Amino acid sequence: MHFTDTHAHMYDEQFTDHIDVFVQQALDQQVKEIYLPNCDSHTIAPMMRLTEQYPGIFKPMMGLHPCYVKEDYKKELETVASWLDRYDFAAVGEVGLDYYWDLTFVAQQQEAFRYQVQLALDKHLPVIIHTRDSIDDGIGIIGSMQNGDLRGIFHCFGGTLEQAKAITGLGFKLGIGGVVTFKKSTLPEILQEIPLEDIVLETDAPYLAPAPYRGKRNESAYIPLIASKIADIKQTDIATVAAVTTATARTLFKY
Repeated sequence: MHFTDTHAHMYDEQFTDHIDVFVQQALDQQVKEIYLPNCDSHTIAPMMRLTEQYPGIFKPMMGLHPCYVKEDYKKELETVASWLDRYDFAAVGEVGLDYYWDLTFVAQQQEAFRYQVQLALDKHLPVIIHTRDSIDDGIGIIGSMQNGDLRGIFHCFGGTLEQAKAITGLGFKLGIGGVVTFKKSTLPEILQEIPLEDIVLETDAPYLAPAPYRGKRNESAYIPLIASKIADIKQTDIATVAAVTTATARTLFKY
């Protein structure tokens, strides 16, 4: 089998001291590509070091995460644009909106989101979208900018069936991670109604570890646990989930 983790912060300091072990554990579970979302200017260096250390496994993306949109966001966006001009990134990400932690910079988040979606269009890259407590606004912005060329993933999807259908109707995929394995998750019922071809796998490591590791450090090696749950939901086998989700990722990221 061949799995792809479309979203993992494996450059996080929780992995640094034993990164070779975490990489080998992922490879042992047939997780062969791991996409790295950027957060802000401070995460670029560790992300790029990891990419250079393990070429072919780690695929870096470039963006300004909405939780890092602060007073200096315009300078941060200049850094994003500059890097996109000089390196072949897999996607623009992680970008979007987050209304959960702080509403101080909502207007700036929306401006930064639109700016980075335009960068994705200009560079013909997919866009990886974070929409915590803000999914309708995220769908609205993508809908207003979709010209037929925009593609990407609504990362860590946790919305309703109607929102899922709106997203896939815009040509985007749903990033499904460990939350689907949680006992009280509503995702299983929603995913029953969504084609497997519209789903990609992700961990969001080190966050949101699947059962039975909930509350502990997540890692890319746990992707098969997520795939197994999706196989149960879709009444198919894990090999099919691996094949279909990896094919979707390959088409999306063009690798």
